[in-house]
Amino acid sequence: MSEPLIIVGPGRMGRSASALLHTAGRPHRLIGRGETIPNCTLAWLTVPDREIQNAALAVPQGSIVLHASGASDVSILRPHKPAGSLHPLMTFPGPEIAMPAEPIIPAAISGDDLAVEAAHELATDLGFTPFNVPGERALYHAAAVTAGNFASILLIQAAKILTAAGVPKDDAPNILAPLAIASIKNAASHGLSALTGPIARGDHNVIGTHEKALEELDPEILSLYQALVSSTLGLKRQE
Repeated sequence: MSEPLIIVGPGRMGRSASALLHTAGRPHRLIGRGETIPNCTLAWLTVPDREIQNAALAVPQGSIVLHASGASDVSILRPHKPAGSLHPLMTFPGPEIAMPAEPIIPAAISGDDLAVEAAHELATDLGFTPFNVPGERALYHAAAVTAGNFASILLIQAAKILTAAGVPKDDAPNILAPLAIASIKNAASHGLSALTGPIARGDHNVIGTHEKALEELDPEILSLYQALVSSTLGLKRQE
């Protein structure tokens, strides 16, 4: 007898997906390390990238196979066909800690036609908003890392600067977060036209005072600031 849906890998993503599917009422089975993967209509591999190839080889032939990697392309799942990818653009700390509260969770989909159809259906059942990524996988994942990881690093570095200005260290990130979140939302809706502050105004005197203060504080943060100013000015020139 063939199972309708198997999730391979009970890590944070796998356990979270299982919880979402239970809520949605979609039958599935979560398979852990060392367990035999049964015949199934669809297998979604939520294992670490380094384990995808071995996990794929353990899936019986005849199944549609998806992986949940942002960086890997479909070739890692061969000889399975149809094969594809379903990668949620969201952080999943595990259902024991928290489930994502965002109203929209985009999910990148690619692969063979039948796998893409299956991934769209699964993403919808999970409550995700699927979108197709037909191009270079490394570029897609670089975009995700830039938005997800680097936005966090910028907030952490900004908090260091604010702490140096005398604000308590524990308060600084939460003080800056509303501004950062609002700016990201505005940029998502309006692009570069939503930019405010001295760079948008062309106030090079203010930028100069920032650079002087940051040079005294931390040359590494100064270099980051200058690189971001240069990137912003380059984007403005392209308007």
